[in-house]
Amino acid sequence: MEAKTERLKITGIDCANCAAKVERGVASVAGIEQADLDFAGQKLYLTYEKGAASDDTYQAVVERIQQLEPDVHLVRTASTEAVDPHEHAGHDHSHPHDHGPFLNRTKKIQYSVGMISFISAFFVPGSIDLLFFAVAYFLIGWDVLRTAVRNIRHGQVFDENFLMVIATVGAFLIGEYPEAVAVMLFYQVGEFFQHRAVDQSRKSIAALMDIRPDIATLEDGRRVSPEQVNIGQRIVVRAGEKIPLDGTVLTGEAFIDTTALTGESVPRRVRPTEPVLAGTINTDGHLLIQVDRPYNESTVAKILDLVENASRHKAPTEKFITRFARVYTPIVVLVATLLAVVPPLVVTGATWSDWIYRALVFLVISCPCALVISIPLGFFSGIGAASKRGILVKGGNHLEALQQLDTVVFDKTGTLTEGVFEVVELQAVHGSEDELLRAAATVEQHSNHPIAKSIQRMYASHGSVSTAVQDYQEVAGSGVTGRFGTDQIQAGNARWFKELGLTPLAQTEDGTYVHVAWNDSYLGFIRIADRIKDTTVEALDGLKALGIRQTIMLTGDRRETAERIGRQIGITQVKAELLPDQKVEQLEAILYQANGRVAFVGDGINDAPVLTRADVGIAMGGLGSDVAIEAADVVLMTDEPKQLVEAIRIARATRRIVYQNIAFALGIKGVFLLLGAFGVATMWEAVFADVGVTVLAVLNAMRILRK
Repeated sequence: MEAKTERLKITGIDCANCAAKVERGVASVAGIEQADLDFAGQKLYLTYEKGAASDDTYQAVVERIQQLEPDVHLVRTASTEAVDPHEHAGHDHSHPHDHGPFLNRTKKIQYSVGMISFISAFFVPGSIDLLFFAVAYFLIGWDVLRTAVRNIRHGQVFDENFLMVIATVGAFLIGEYPEAVAVMLFYQVGEFFQHRAVDQSRKSIAALMDIRPDIATLEDGRRVSPEQVNIGQRIVVRAGEKIPLDGTVLTGEAFIDTTALTGESVPRRVRPTEPVLAGTINTDGHLLIQVDRPYNESTVAKILDLVENASRHKAPTEKFITRFARVYTPIVVLVATLLAVVPPLVVTGATWSDWIYRALVFLVISCPCALVISIPLGFFSGIGAASKRGILVKGGNHLEALQQLDTVVFDKTGTLTEGVFEVVELQAVHGSEDELLRAAATVEQHSNHPIAKSIQRMYASHGSVSTAVQDYQEVAGSGVTGRFGTDQIQAGNARWFKELGLTPLAQTEDGTYVHVAWNDSYLGFIRIADRIKDTTVEALDGLKALGIRQTIMLTGDRRETAERIGRQIGITQVKAELLPDQKVEQLEAILYQANGRVAFVGDGINDAPVLTRADVGIAMGGLGSDVAIEAADVVLMTDEPKQLVEAIRIARATRRIVYQNIAFALGIKGVFLLLGAFGVATMWEAVFADVGVTVLAVLNAMRILRK
């Protein structure tokens, strides 16, 4: 039995420290192999051990979360069941819980009364000011006090709530009443801004998810859910409506807005026989579309799934910060204790009240919120910024790997070139070029070979083939032949024509040659070739500008063709005539020699093994195969190589901002910890070093979404 992974919606958790605590607690439940909590995306991923009873284990997870965070609620997304941790096993709800905004009506009243009491304490006689300060303290800091006590009961001692309680209770004990209340007040103000910032980031990501279509209109006028439409059914999409499913246009023309799906701002014109993708918008026409895929296999469904799951895979920097916070908090509590106790015992003239106050300031400053919130939020924002541009990154670990690239390896067909063969030359010996093309289209009309399709497309602009074929035959590896009334037509390669006793023209250019004969009279040839993508050269120049050391092409195509294209686009190395297993061998050698990470960019089924083996596998998502997209770490939805340059730039911008936050938070806290230890910084400065730094770090992380 395979290990089962379940994705759950988790609500009521807006603190990164709490999220890390829940993740560790759930991971320790018997029957759970791995737990990943996406704090920003509000999702919990549970991987059950093989053979574990998922329902029983799930209830154990609910009970564990109840111990750790009673206000947190789970929604079982697969069955749309919401589970309330306050309920006993088996008493599930059928709706998710909504905890409302950070400042609900009750809290507004509570904090307002607390503020009035705090201000009044400065104007009442000294004999009763303690009462007013105490009332203000309990009203403003009640949530922090309750959480700290509850966590201590469950053995979860060292977190920001514990630090705040120790610092403020200590301030009360040494007579610093105003500062004790002020620390709680500004801590709550900081929590408010953190909630707002995190909520704004979630809304920004939710806006990216707004491509999900809600309704599909069938040809008979019925409006149904896209999930209810089957392959082959016909749907109608009017101007201004979202296309609900992947399909092919049967009638009508329109400009399609693909911005939400691919990041491409220029609308694309679609006509009959052309494909359209779910999630794009019909801006001006009336389309009748035949459905080619069910909704769960559509492009939009895959994009939604990739974005929703992206934050599950944490970057090494995120994991380090989580581990760092676990050991950091106990250490600062120990240092603060030593700071309060040692100097009064060993330093002449040192007073207990002075050094205890310094220790309390030290505790307030040391809270690690700025790091544990802003770092995962930075990666989440980076993934969101990439999604806006049609670049789907499957996790923070892959985003971090992108900025470490040393070498980029490309497949050729469909990646650097269009992957669509087209007629590039007509060379007639007898008769006109039109007659040559008509003869070839006539004999190729029943073939499904890509070469035949390119000839059929070329002739479609001249007219349609109406002559019925007789005695049609495909000669494997050679060509096709057919009789049309009294006329015989052959189309095939030079070797076959020589075997037929015909003398074909010499092949002087790269490409595939189709030689044509009519009643054993040689008419000429048609040359067919793949075309380099418009942005390929721009992409390779961009990679060089970004400092990518080398670019390499691995292809199964002919060496002459591959080398010619390599010279045209300016690629560093070309390795041609490779089978899929040989591509893997070549990549292994490249990985061994590289100075950094290696990315492979491809689009075909045969690229899946190489995509999996590379440090970063990058698939072309618009025309690329489903297997390649599944195997890749990054998906480029417009099929344009230049998107890779954008992806690297976004990854590097994310790294800069994440490192800025780490340096800023540790630097400011380090300075203020020293100032607090030497008695220079007071509780007021401590509040800035904690709350102010956290808010600034979170806002800085959100800049990535607007880049």
